[in-house]
Amino acid sequence: MTKTESVDNVVVWSGTWVAERLGVELQGDERLPELLGLALRRNPKRAHLLVSNVLGKHVPQRPSRVYGAGYALGEEVRELLGPEAAGAVVLGYAETATGLGHAVADGLGAAPYLHSTRRPVEGVARAGGFEESHSHATSHLLLPEDPALLAGDGVLVLVDDEFSTGNTVLNTIRALHARYPRTRYVIVALVDMRSPADRSRLTAFAAEIGAEVALVTLAAGTVLLPEGVLERGMALVAQHEAAAEPDPRPAPLPAEHENSPTPPLPESPDRAATTPAAASAVPAAAVGMRAARGGTGGHSGTPAPGAVPSTPAPVRVGLPWPPNIPDGGRHGFTPAHRTHLEAALPQMAAAIKGALGPTPGRTLVLGFEELMYAPLRLALALERTGTDVRYSTTTRSPVLAVDDPGYAIRTRLVFPAHDDPADGPGERYAYNVAGAGYDTVVAVVDSAADTPELHAPDGLLARLAAHIPHVVLAVVPSYVPKGAPMPEPLPEPLRGPAFSSYAPDEVGWLLKDLSGVELEAPTEEREEAIQSGGAHYAESLPVEYQPSPQYQELFRTALDSSAERIARAVGVVTETVLAERSPRPVLVSLARAGTPVGVLMRRWAGQRHGLDLPHYAVSIVRGRGIDPNALRWLAAHHDPADVVFVDGWTGKGAITRELAAAIREFAESSGVDRFDPEIAVLADPGSCVRTYGTREDFLIPSACLNSTVSGLISRTVLRKDLIGPGDFHGAKFYRELADSDVSVDFLDAVAARFDEVAADVEREAKALRAADRSPTWEGWAAVERISEEYGIHDVNLVKPGVGETTRVLLRRVPWKILAHRDAGADLDHVRLLAEQRGVPVEWVDDLPYSCVGLIHPQYTRGATGADGKAVASR
Repeated sequence: MTKTESVDNVVVWSGTWVAERLGVELQGDERLPELLGLALRRNPKRAHLLVSNVLGKHVPQRPSRVYGAGYALGEEVRELLGPEAAGAVVLGYAETATGLGHAVADGLGAAPYLHSTRRPVEGVARAGGFEESHSHATSHLLLPEDPALLAGDGVLVLVDDEFSTGNTVLNTIRALHARYPRTRYVIVALVDMRSPADRSRLTAFAAEIGAEVALVTLAAGTVLLPEGVLERGMALVAQHEAAAEPDPRPAPLPAEHENSPTPPLPESPDRAATTPAAASAVPAAAVGMRAARGGTGGHSGTPAPGAVPSTPAPVRVGLPWPPNIPDGGRHGFTPAHRTHLEAALPQMAAAIKGALGPTPGRTLVLGFEELMYAPLRLALALERTGTDVRYSTTTRSPVLAVDDPGYAIRTRLVFPAHDDPADGPGERYAYNVAGAGYDTVVAVVDSAADTPELHAPDGLLARLAAHIPHVVLAVVPSYVPKGAPMPEPLPEPLRGPAFSSYAPDEVGWLLKDLSGVELEAPTEEREEAIQSGGAHYAESLPVEYQPSPQYQELFRTALDSSAERIARAVGVVTETVLAERSPRPVLVSLARAGTPVGVLMRRWAGQRHGLDLPHYAVSIVRGRGIDPNALRWLAAHHDPADVVFVDGWTGKGAITRELAAAIREFAESSGVDRFDPEIAVLADPGSCVRTYGTREDFLIPSACLNSTVSGLISRTVLRKDLIGPGDFHGAKFYRELADSDVSVDFLDAVAARFDEVAADVEREAKALRAADRSPTWEGWAAVERISEEYGIHDVNLVKPGVGETTRVLLRRVPWKILAHRDAGADLDHVRLLAEQRGVPVEWVDDLPYSCVGLIHPQYTRGATGADGKAVASR
């Protein structure tokens, strides 16, 4: 319910219940009953609460109405200030007015915005602080990323939801004026409810500091409080709390009664409305009056002791949040930020709408405490698509819930705080949500609040799921201020056919296109430069191997014989990921060997489960780590917890370790700590990971070739003169090799076997999930032994497994190949390549792999690939 509700054809104001019992009256503009209802709370300073119907905090409301109210106030301020509006700064109050302040700044135009916060942020200096005298939680911090934001002498616009005593504003102006004096302030509120004495006090204060103070509101009036109202109000709260009885099946709330049409969108906000005055309200009998310990109509929906609620998991939607854009005004929000956000809103709304399904029904977008603006703008964008949507937010303020049409807070949900608040754990609340007839709720939180507490059995998501059939979770990346100028937004992924021979929906390449740069060097020159320390292997590319007709025929024979085995491994690893990692994972393959596997996993998920999984390819470089800009892009567009890194196979586990170290370093530097470094691979012969399709070391035909089986993409390149601070790592697209390309042939041959292996996959995946898959790292131990036994003394020159051995023969200067005597046809291509390059094959019995490639150690250009004289031979 909003301002009024019809009961037996009688319009009831949502302040009637309190007015009748305590004698509280609102006097003033006719719009007051439209804008405000009344409720009670346990607060020793002020028992009554003015409940706004257009703020979007306690009362769900159409987002266009919430945003339109604030935007209209901003337009009025702009008209008031004239030319001075260009230099104004807007300051909003936590937690209730953070979104309102944003909307005012939007209506004002080119004004930067900051809101106070109760969330301290390490490393960000305080620019000020003040107390809110009547609030449940009083201390406010001002934490602008740019210290100069408040230091100018332009007009300061202060925004709060209500202007009741003026104490909060006085505290603010007093604190800021001492540090940053200015000559003009404008106070903006939805309603001005000061007493005559408070009005005089503010006038005197303005004269005292020598500044002009103006006031802009939607309506004005005063609250008449009879003698002893605080004590009687607290007694009434105590009475109803004591009488509260949990009711797991509350009666649905009627939809809010809206006498006026939904106002136009903010380009032309409508502040005119019609509402019966409070004096015309006729009281209704209390309907199931239940006081509020929690959930609905005065109960929290808390399960009986020992009960475990059974609710479906929420659907998590990846928001393509624009890179480097703050989640709100906690550290400052500029007009440029707003421009970038507004450009991204249609795409984000489309992502949410896709998660809602074809018939979302009545939908609530639920923000989170201070995070009001981002959810509001998302809700508004959804509303513009035709969705029947309302908007409100959770709060830390406890309010009595009474299920009566003449009371503003009909129901409440109670759940634990889930953002590790500085003042310790405590209860949080969502009002007028349960029992309101919603079919879908979209809970929007920032990543700092996406914690185990949010997902706990008594957490917010479980509370919502107990009352609303469909729960969607959208996570906005928490902004971490750096104190440095914002970098340019990262580029969008490259896609085929402009970059790679894969279809555009198969994979997005988070890479920089270096196709026009000459990067290739003869293999011998590269090896000498790498081993001498003069260059890193990622600074150049080997000359792309051109397979002979004989080798191409060998590839096709291998593909025919192994497609079924590969399809089975693809199915097993994909089913494991879906069961253990995320029901809607974001596949991120390590370019380029991991990319064909990522495409196949995506195809399996689509063919077997109807899922359209996002898939990207990123660069990881030994000794340099994973591309941090790619991680930033992923964190800005998806929930990092849904990202699953994919590779083709493990050798000794060097890349597995490299990725884990790089993810730790990224978390420390960025504050984004939800990426899981666990790699999913097709084959794990080195026993380095827990998520795999098989631990056999067999021929994966994609390892036989280079770019011609990997979308015609080169190895990745990282060189300072080519890759700038805002660039992804680079790679080349070898368009000229299109006639030799078998990338899609490989994918199609394997995918054609999916149906025939489905039963085997189901059985094997189930058995695998029940097995002990802890990595033993036996491959690494074998590599260390071989390195010493053959006098190499460098594990990086020992490449175990069929895939890694093939890479040695195609890209490096091989010294010799160690092959297991029983490997059979899986090594046909290895024998052929070794013969073509004149590299000896040594047959051994005690290898944990099918084969191991040894790179020529201490290589100089005078040595030959098969010459063992440079080291002590076995």
